[in-house]
Amino acid sequence: MKAKDILAQLEALGDEKMRAQNKKRGAGDNQFGVKMGDIRTIAKKIKTNHELALELWDTGNVEARFLAALIIDPKKLSNDEIAKMVSSEKFTHIADWFYSYVIKEYPDKETLRQKWMHTSDIMQARAGWSLTSGCVTRNPELVDIPALLDRIENEMPKAAPEVQWTMNSTLAQIGINHPEYRERALAIGEKLGIYRDYPTSKGCTSPFAPIWINEMVRRQE
Repeated sequence: MKAKDILAQLEALGDEKMRAQNKKRGAGDNQFGVKMGDIRTIAKKIKTNHELALELWDTGNVEARFLAALIIDPKKLSNDEIAKMVSSEKFTHIADWFYSYVIKEYPDKETLRQKWMHTSDIMQARAGWSLTSGCVTRNPELVDIPALLDRIENEMPKAAPEVQWTMNSTLAQIGINHPEYRERALAIGEKLGIYRDYPTSKGCTSPFAPIWINEMVRRQE
């Protein structure tokens, strides 16, 4: 199956409401508006197809990139390839899928994390902080938590919105998973006030770090 055939399938599944929703989230015009469930169904039929995934990614189409993230083989990517792919995608919904299905499964992700924690590339920095948030939770021996708190306190107020989101996740995970740093994490969250007034749907937890931390800790008790 070729990329043009997949694009035709995706276009046929397009929905105006979904296009509008994607647009509201920050997607560009190169999209069809296909529901996530339909994209997953196509991915299950294709299974892993690395070359097709690369072709789909290169189209820049929103749905093609969602699909590419599901069928690509992370182990076949080089550090340079994965870095270029991260830099090329500004729609954070796709970026987060790519993180979940590709970056997290990439064998050399720690090398990338260390590099991306000191880059001026916004989307690489976003991914770097996502990886760091994961380390805080699962591999804290890889990070210097006091130094991370210093960076968050000093850098998050002026960081790009895309990067603020994953820096904030790191702050929250420190407070949730490391009681010895909880007081400082809460204090930084209160001081910065980022996401304090973030609109939160009923039943969801606010991304404001002090609320997020306290709620997750309460659930663990």
